[in-house]
Amino acid sequence: MALNNTYEARLVQQETALGAGLQVLLLALLGSAIGLGPAGWLTGLAFAIATWAVLSRALHRSGSKSFGPANRVTLGRATLVGGVTALVADSYVSSPPVTLFVGLTAVALLLDGVDGKVARRTGTCSTLGARFDMEVDAFLILVLSVYVSMSLGPWVLLIGGMRYAFVAAARVLPWLNAPLPPSFARKTVAALQGILLLLGASGYLPLAATEAVIALALGTLLWSFGRDILWLYRTSHPRTAPTASDTSMASVASVERQLRALVTESASR
Repeated sequence: MALNNTYEARLVQQETALGAGLQVLLLALLGSAIGLGPAGWLTGLAFAIATWAVLSRALHRSGSKSFGPANRVTLGRATLVGGVTALVADSYVSSPPVTLFVGLTAVALLLDGVDGKVARRTGTCSTLGARFDMEVDAFLILVLSVYVSMSLGPWVLLIGGMRYAFVAAARVLPWLNAPLPPSFARKTVAALQGILLLLGASGYLPLAATEAVIALALGTLLWSFGRDILWLYRTSHPRTAPTASDTSMASVASVERQLRALVTESASR
């Protein structure tokens, strides 16, 4: 049994290492296709190493015996996100080809709906898989926000940074860690962020239309986060109705105040 567990653990670790290898291969393809510069290479390699290290540690802590088909889809999507990250880092030196940038990002966004379906159909849904999927989504939104902010201004970074600000705030305010109820509106807003940011990053729209699209993305995200935070606050700080004893105590206190007022008035006379 111990030998089987060790063998399964090695297979899981090999799959995460394979993901890092695919990331390097994608960077090499981008390098040969567009001449990826040092900034792109270094950023892409850093992304690959960080993804491999964090994912390996999470798998070890969860005790997962199998990586699972859904996680393989998410890992493939993470590889594409690493490529997009490298292109964005390289864009500070030279603009990436629009078709290539839009294509990689679009495929990464489309695969977002695939891993969940695969997990449900194969019965491999897990907390780790959901967290892995969420972190890949959040990082892609952050990278797209950085890219769009170069043309529209730093206010766009609010879109990518909002989720990370929420996580940081939850360390100080524990009530933010409470589970939220399922919400179709929340899922819709989250899905819209990548689509709207990609539309703004593509350069296909006039500047005014691009600003409107990104403002819409920010507005809907503020509404979604605000609604969830308000729900969490109300749930963790319920307003309790006054009990019968509280009412009687208040009545007694009121009578005492009235008696004191009468005594004081009589003494003054």
